[in-house]
Amino acid sequence: MTHRAGRHFLQIPGPTNVPDRVLRAIDRPTIDHRGPEFQKIGLSVLEGMKRVFQTRHPVMIYAASGTGAWEAALVNTLNAGDKVLMSETGHFATLWSKLAKKLGLDVELIPGDWRRGADHEAIEKRLVEDKAHAIKAVCVVHNETSTGVASRIALTRRAIDNAKHPALLMVDTISSLASIDYRHDEWGVDVTVGGSQKGLMLPPGLGFNALSEKALAAHKLSKMPRSYWDWSEMLASNATGFWPSTPATNLLYGLDVAIEMLEEEGYANVFARHDRHAEATRRAVRAWGLEILCAVPEEYSSSLTAVMMPPGHDADRFRKMVLEQFDMSLGTGLTKLAGKVFRIGHLGDFNDLTLAGTLAGVEMGLSIAGVPHKKGGVDAAMEYLAIEAAKRIGVKRAA
Repeated sequence: MTHRAGRHFLQIPGPTNVPDRVLRAIDRPTIDHRGPEFQKIGLSVLEGMKRVFQTRHPVMIYAASGTGAWEAALVNTLNAGDKVLMSETGHFATLWSKLAKKLGLDVELIPGDWRRGADHEAIEKRLVEDKAHAIKAVCVVHNETSTGVASRIALTRRAIDNAKHPALLMVDTISSLASIDYRHDEWGVDVTVGGSQKGLMLPPGLGFNALSEKALAAHKLSKMPRSYWDWSEMLASNATGFWPSTPATNLLYGLDVAIEMLEEEGYANVFARHDRHAEATRRAVRAWGLEILCAVPEEYSSSLTAVMMPPGHDADRFRKMVLEQFDMSLGTGLTKLAGKVFRIGHLGDFNDLTLAGTLAGVEMGLSIAGVPHKKGGVDAAMEYLAIEAAKRIGVKRAA
């Protein structure tokens, strides 16, 4: 093995780069998860995650991936055979629907082309048709990690309300939480699913369920088999800062620090930073003459940008060359997008210079891989970032 100088550029849309400050927190010795020192951390992260989700209601924190949090949301609120309405917005929305089927739920999937978010008009139409209220939940992925498309959750909530339908609203925020403005209470979401490895700047290993009063009422009527995922046991233990089983103690140390970092920056600033980096990336893509996968500007993701390859060119070959030559990982195309797109992650612990380096690696990679493109994508992004920086500090730029 030959030593490679410098840091690896991990520019996939999650897991994201973990800040040194979070790594140092995780590196602390493990403590008694039933003792008073841990109790303080437990209470701190449970309250802190309410602020992250923008909710006054409880947030469950599991030692689990986002997939586990998907399952927890379903088994705590529904019963076998219940009908759920889902939207096919991409790879992960499809996986959630497959998981629901395995649990014995009756899944109705609204088809999509993977270039648009959840169709709120189609959701409203289907709910209006459901006179018997057989549909018990509507499940939507807020930010589809496979496509770079962000569904408009407030419009989904409006669709349910317009239909005067009692279905629960469940939302996956695995690649949007702490990166894109998300309002659990204001948008009337009943269960929000999240994960630790993206905007929260942690390694994989923590899954979240943010709840509502309506979700807790549904939980009392749910007879789905569950043990580890049971909200009742979690709520009872969490009330005093503990967990019913052994929690991921060191990840919770890191979570406590990650929340602290987000709040030092300020959530409005965090969201504005992600918006800025997303826009700079899109300007680079357009300058290269390439096409953004997301077809609706109102649904552009601020966490990642999926870029379509020109016909006859393989995205995975391009990604391989970028990795080998510049030590940078870009996101692959998943399932039916395999080889057709590459994904640039611009979320988490990320700043203007990191983005400039990322886009430079992409532009150099396009050149050596022989992908047809125009020069100047990096210049377009840097010009935009410089203008935005001048605005922030109130400086008039030289002509």
